[in-house]
Amino acid sequence: MDLVENVLSLQKHPDVLNMEEEKKTMMKKMMKQIQEEPLDSLSSSIRQQAMETLTQLSRSLPVLGMRERFELVNTCVKSVFSLPSVQAMQEKDEAKAEAIQILYRQTLDALQTLLNTLFVEDPTPAGLKSILEPLGPWMNSGKAHERARAVKSCVSVLNHALLTLPFFMSSGFLALGLLLGRLILRIGDPDEEIGREALDGITILYTILELQKRARDKEETNKKELYESNKRFLGPYNPVSPCQNILRVIAEFGDFLGPQQVKDLLLAALEGLKGGSEALGKESGEMMQLASEVMLSSVLEWYCHRALEVIPEIMQGIYVHLSHIQEPRAREVALLPISLLASSFMTEVVVALLMCPLPLDSNGAEMWRQLILRKPSCDIRDLLDLLLTSLKEKPVTKKGRASIVPLAAASGLCELLSINRCMGRVRRIYPQLLLALLIQVHYHIGLNLPGHVASCNEAKKDAQPSSFVPVRWVVKVVKTLLLKMGCSYEATFLEDQGGWELMGQAENHHRGVSLLARAMVHYSCQELCRILYLLIPLLERGDEKHKITATAFFVELLQMEQVRRIPEEYSLGRMAEGLNHRDPIMKVLSIRGLVILAHRTEKTAKVQALLPSMVKGLKSVDGLLVVEAVHNLKTIFKGQDRKLTNSSVYVEMLQILLPHFSDSREDVRSSCINLYGKVVQKLRSPCTPETEEQLVNTLVPLLLTMQEGNAKVSQKCVKTLFRCSCFMAWELPKKAYSRKPWDSRQQTVTKICKYLVNTRRDSAFTFLSQSLEYAENSRASLRKSAVIFIGSLVPCMESIMTEDRLNEVKAALENLRHDPEASVCIYAAQAQDNILASCWRNSWPLPHGDTWVCDPATMHRWSPSCENLPTSHQRRSWIMKALGSWKMSLKQ
Repeated sequence: MDLVENVLSLQKHPDVLNMEEEKKTMMKKMMKQIQEEPLDSLSSSIRQQAMETLTQLSRSLPVLGMRERFELVNTCVKSVFSLPSVQAMQEKDEAKAEAIQILYRQTLDALQTLLNTLFVEDPTPAGLKSILEPLGPWMNSGKAHERARAVKSCVSVLNHALLTLPFFMSSGFLALGLLLGRLILRIGDPDEEIGREALDGITILYTILELQKRARDKEETNKKELYESNKRFLGPYNPVSPCQNILRVIAEFGDFLGPQQVKDLLLAALEGLKGGSEALGKESGEMMQLASEVMLSSVLEWYCHRALEVIPEIMQGIYVHLSHIQEPRAREVALLPISLLASSFMTEVVVALLMCPLPLDSNGAEMWRQLILRKPSCDIRDLLDLLLTSLKEKPVTKKGRASIVPLAAASGLCELLSINRCMGRVRRIYPQLLLALLIQVHYHIGLNLPGHVASCNEAKKDAQPSSFVPVRWVVKVVKTLLLKMGCSYEATFLEDQGGWELMGQAENHHRGVSLLARAMVHYSCQELCRILYLLIPLLERGDEKHKITATAFFVELLQMEQVRRIPEEYSLGRMAEGLNHRDPIMKVLSIRGLVILAHRTEKTAKVQALLPSMVKGLKSVDGLLVVEAVHNLKTIFKGQDRKLTNSSVYVEMLQILLPHFSDSREDVRSSCINLYGKVVQKLRSPCTPETEEQLVNTLVPLLLTMQEGNAKVSQKCVKTLFRCSCFMAWELPKKAYSRKPWDSRQQTVTKICKYLVNTRRDSAFTFLSQSLEYAENSRASLRKSAVIFIGSLVPCMESIMTEDRLNEVKAALENLRHDPEASVCIYAAQAQDNILASCWRNSWPLPHGDTWVCDPATMHRWSPSCENLPTSHQRRSWIMKALGSWKMSLKQ
């Protein structure tokens, strides 16, 4: 009673400042009472009284907002509509059967009065939508009594709207299509009473629209007469064939349907397919599927042109609804709009399908296949041309944003490849598709899609769904295309060689593409000629990634006999130009192409003339690319009848290989060292000063790398060192070729250093510089061997050592004493001791003729003066100062 009194107080005092807050508070209390009522029985009038109170509240100012009104209607509707049928409640409590009947009718009336009152509060299209929208799901319920309640309430609100005109439902009323669609579906309801009620609601809706149309034309009309006329016009309800009613309604509402209304009609039809035969029963389910199919096909047949601008929204709606439609027949009906729309607007439908979430789940894949599998199917040739156009786009826009269009096109193509009837058309543009996909592989390396979210199906199957890597997906499409075109041998070859993985890696993409082209040449693919002639103009188009992929494929096709027909400017000329390209990969590919051309007798001489340019192009190139290029160049050298008279090309190649001896990658180090030895074998006497200097500069890198502890690399070092020694007639100590660690073989290291300094005194500082450089290598094994070598080399340079170089050695060893690797710290300290001890034992002449000497004993603090020492014990002042400070640092 307190709540009722408060309501009356609000009505009497509309100027109260806190009236809005009080109204909301009371509404929340009523809604809470309604929510607390049981949903499986109707035993009290609390629900009814609460809704009556809410009705009173709604009549007081201020007007509710859209959100509050929606929540209010949704709460009340759920509480009433969820109740079991009246018959079921009466059977449960037979003693109160009559009371239940009366209470149910009163509760339903209270709900209807509330809905009508809420409409009067805001008699606008938006207000009507906020009331009818919560009824929508209940109109498609699998339970007949719930559908009946929803339809009855909907029709009642529409009837109230008709009676309370003027109510203007403009053509822009967004809920018109959805409302009409839901009522049309109910015409085909298995329950005839629901069908009749729905048709009556449609008649009322049509009458409202007609009244507004006539009002705009300033025509006076009797509502009742117009309603009766429309009832006859739309025809009586036909329980035997309700689809006749559906067709008539859709045809007559044409004047009131715009693009948005057409879209909503289609989506409403899809809503009717969600329940399936399981909820409605087999026969009832089939009736609803038939109603949806008639509705979909008739709307698109008569109003297809109006759907053009909303095709993307329609496709998105179909995709979303498919997740809730499981029955095969119902899914066929849901997919029907795709083929119907594509028959008239294929481009727009394809563009819309390209927006499907990636990776495609079963729903997205089925939508693509629908274009071909169902009648009317679109032209396969035009469809493939559209996909090819999309595959030629870059996945990154000019503004730097990622685009899913190429990847989506590849996904769509993959689905179409599963349909055999497409294969003939696919073969027509197979070369273009293959090259476009290979280029897309390159583009998608390292690329992530914006806002990728796993689909609902993925999330259900895997608690932790695997990450989607775009480049792997495109590679999969390439593989699928090859298999569908009969290239199973080529696909297997790539699988065995790891070509698919290489293709998806930034540094190895060109190798993967080359492997594919090589396999296609080896197995004599029938399409190679078409691909060859297509590639020639592509080599000059696009950006760097485009050119690299195209060139990698083209180079391998130079093995074909048909290349003889191509003008030389497109084969030899293009490859020669590539030697000067700024991209190292293009240089290496050009070398590969020239090597292939060199196998042709008429090209050999011209390719030989380009050898210096090939070698020069490898300067400052990554080690892996150098190895690849030099392996190719070896075939040219092997094919020569005699060794080159001019050894400058070999020397230049040695200069290129040497820096890669310290590469962090084992395969690069091993290959470069091995290739170095093979090139040395190609050298011929007499030895030029340039050749001698180059080979001398190789000694220390080989000796140190031999000590890194890698058996494979060490073995290559021994072979290469032996070849260098043979060519230069060096008499290195035998133990220099030993791979045993230097850790406990200090005398061996000292012997090697003495030999190097004694025989190559002019190169001693080069040896020292190389050692210091290796002492900074990232690998601890090399730093350790470099420190051991320095500890033996510096004492051997007693007569030529300078102050600057000694300070440089001191600084380097001091830093190495703090190396993260313990063994390096230990050997750095030992190297310092070796150098310090050697300096005390030996007298080192000082440059610039400095005659000032000091006594080494002063550094041990046992004699304060050094002026009167004999000449034989005199030491250069700079040496003593340097060594003194060095020793002090060792004690710290």
